[in-house]
Amino acid sequence: MRGSALRVRAVAVGAAVVTVAAGLGVRAGGDGAFAKYAGSALYTVLLCALVACCAPRARPVVVAGAALALSWAVELLQLTGVPAGLSARSAVARLVLGSTFNAPDLFWYAVGAAVAWAVHAGARRLSATATSPSPPPPPPSPSAAPPPAASR
Repeated sequence: MRGSALRVRAVAVGAAVVTVAAGLGVRAGGDGAFAKYAGSALYTVLLCALVACCAPRARPVVVAGAALALSWAVELLQLTGVPAGLSARSAVARLVLGSTFNAPDLFWYAVGAAVAWAVHAGARRLSATATSPSPPPPPPSPSAAPPPAASR
């Protein structure tokens, strides 16, 4: 099981890097609503990758649920003004916490969690299929035995 957890962590780190690159690409190449909401969905996808890295044996639905809960918590925290204050002083805080509440983000976080869940569950199924040994052939049934030799 240890090798499996290490493999999951390696894939999760790779997924996090790809997600950050996708987010930067969307920000650089897109604008307006598409870039904003794609970024929101990718934020939750990134959190899914980080949760999977921290809890490699967790089921995909648990990983996606935890990431969605964290995304929603950060968005709701923005109603307090604390993230805005921290974001004014730190670029890292601005990237991680945002600054202003935007209700549609809650939906797009769920979209990101659903996409990450589907990819994670599919990858887990494929991995289980690829690593499981093929079942042994069934024993011959008595009715399939060759007929006895005929006597002359």
